[in-house]
Amino acid sequence: MARIDLDLSHAYKAKPQSEEDYALLPLKMTFQDGGAYALLGPSGCGKTTMLNIISGLLAPSQGTVFFDGVDKTAATPQERNIAQVFQFPVIYDTMTVGENLAFPLRNRKVPPARIKERVGQIAEMLEMSHQLNQRAAGLSADAKQKISLGRGLVRDDVSAVLFDEPLTVIDPHLKWQLRRKLKQIHHELKLTLIYVTHDQVEALTFAERIMVMSRGRVVQEGTPEELFERPAHTFVGHFIGSPGMNLLPLSAAGGRILVGGQAVQPPPDLAIPEGEFTLGLRPEYTYVADPREMGAVQARVEKVQNIGTGQLLTARVGPHQLRARLGLEQELPEPGAAVGLALLGRHTCLYKNEELIA
Repeated sequence: MARIDLDLSHAYKAKPQSEEDYALLPLKMTFQDGGAYALLGPSGCGKTTMLNIISGLLAPSQGTVFFDGVDKTAATPQERNIAQVFQFPVIYDTMTVGENLAFPLRNRKVPPARIKERVGQIAEMLEMSHQLNQRAAGLSADAKQKISLGRGLVRDDVSAVLFDEPLTVIDPHLKWQLRRKLKQIHHELKLTLIYVTHDQVEALTFAERIMVMSRGRVVQEGTPEELFERPAHTFVGHFIGSPGMNLLPLSAAGGRILVGGQAVQPPPDLAIPEGEFTLGLRPEYTYVADPREMGAVQARVEKVQNIGTGQLLTARVGPHQLRARLGLEQELPEPGAAVGLALLGRHTCLYKNEELIA
């Protein structure tokens, strides 16, 4: 296991001229020894590029990579002692499950008794103990990916285990089980794990710290709770959550506050600075209220959907669409009706140039 420090940028073009030419804009990041991290973001944001630089499959065009204070920028994946699990399973069909799991250890001349012990431990964690003698060729894609995960985890001396969207080929009903299993394995083995995904549920379930990426930069690093409660950037507010954060313009001048073009009286304990901002509020904290209530605006209901665990109300304030997650027992107005929505309170976030302000 290792602490990993990055101070770098990367461009696939020889002479980058603008930010758009960079796959990774200049960044400084630290992955602590034994931590569970997720790199989360849409396709093309730079997360796989960063993973490949950490592993040694790709050399950064500028900067350094340090493992435990030692410069590993020019080191190979073998010299970095990295295990990597890819999107599609890499296994030997002619071998049994047990032989596949043992392969990385046999390559390193680990004593047979230790191999047997370690393979048994990982197989039990992955609930594959009953399949150790079965050939891999006849297994489902789910089982093959579990073997691939196991091969990445079987070595206990690795600096880090890197996962590049490893659950893509897994059936949806098994993804939740495997995410929880990975989290359990991390708690038991205390390996440094870095997990690339575009799926927020995977990241929020698995990781202790999440790095949300957009257009080659990390826009926020934090715990799942921090990303949900106080998104540091409007992109994080929009990307995290289902649905994402409500965003609409707010202006404050001369004691008058306009939200979506409507005059609003803020609660007495909420201080709003003067200026032009973007108001952000999670649908979970947006609720139906009297339009005359402090912090509320008048909206027009577009639709109400039953989503099993509650109701999702979609409404419009002028040209701006808002959503509120409400309880099943709550009576809601019909589409087209006027309704009050409370938007100013302790969960309200204000953004300037897309970044959170105090």
